[in-house]
Amino acid sequence: MALKHSPVQLAIIGGGAAGMFAAASAVKYGVSCLLMERKARLGSKVLMTANGRCNFTKDIGYDVFLRDLECSASDRETKAMAKFLAPSLADLPPRRIIAFFKALNVPVRRMADGRMFPADGKATTIVHAFGDLMRNSEVPVLTNSAVTGIQPMKSGFIVATKNFTIWAQNVLVATGGASYPKLGSVGDGQKFASLLKHRVVPMRAGLIGLETDDERIVRRAGRRYEDARAIVFSPDGRILYDYKGEVDCEPFGLSGAAVYNAQRFIEHSGIRDYTIEVWLDRERLRFSNLKSRPLKEAIVTIGGVSLEDIDPRTMESRIFPNLYFAGEVMDIDGPTGGYNLTMAFSTAHKAVASIAALGRVPRERKY
Repeated sequence: MALKHSPVQLAIIGGGAAGMFAAASAVKYGVSCLLMERKARLGSKVLMTANGRCNFTKDIGYDVFLRDLECSASDRETKAMAKFLAPSLADLPPRRIIAFFKALNVPVRRMADGRMFPADGKATTIVHAFGDLMRNSEVPVLTNSAVTGIQPMKSGFIVATKNFTIWAQNVLVATGGASYPKLGSVGDGQKFASLLKHRVVPMRAGLIGLETDDERIVRRAGRRYEDARAIVFSPDGRILYDYKGEVDCEPFGLSGAAVYNAQRFIEHSGIRDYTIEVWLDRERLRFSNLKSRPLKEAIVTIGGVSLEDIDPRTMESRIFPNLYFAGEVMDIDGPTGGYNLTMAFSTAHKAVASIAALGRVPRERKY
């Protein structure tokens, strides 16, 4: 009996937040797919989010969400990013993400500021919900399958690993950034994109602690200040950024949401001469030009595949048709508080919806 060989409709590279949501979206739209993950399990980095509690989105309107992504009104980089993400977030805003998890029978909890968590406070609940959906829908999942290359063909792509190759009509690169390499985010998606003639914005640490050996911080190591604040000042004393939130004192210096978001502002703004003031209880401490911790420890990667080479209406490459990107592999990043997972989910959904529209597959089922 002669065997017929035909390509899978969609190969998803990366089993993190974007990759898992892409597989879920493929089920929703009736797109045949398989999911490839370099590590032994899916969602390794998702399991670490919000200290293992998984703040999966924020219950706000997508217009507010987009404004929150911008570091300042004058910051071209984050303004361009928000404009790029607008179509994806319009299609899948935070409240549809909440509805998605409720439809998977995940009880959710809303915090006073709108942050959304699984009700049991366990990130495993979110990852297991994706796993159950894929198992019940018979989505092939290939773990321990690090992709080594993507080769464009006349019809689709050959996706290679050390041990086998896949023929796919469409490829979605959802490999994440370059932080926490032990969890699988090693920057390989950006390398594939570069080899396929895409521009890659240099990657650097985002949402990361700031180093200081100041004794006032070192002696507080291990202490958390919930009602704290971080303010960034220019050399002439103007307030450039102000965020209220937790500050943690660490052996290396400062961390916590307020510090992370201040560091993101500093990195995007490109300022090198600044003062940061942190409020710990009633004490205000000032520091100048602190160094960020290494990229491998960062919550998010700033930089990645250039947005100029991706169509925001579809997430499709402007260079190679049928090649798509989603999540942190692209030059997108947000503040703490559920923004980065939301962007991963919404861009993955946009990519798969675009593939479905081109493939004339059945219309979507509403959440």
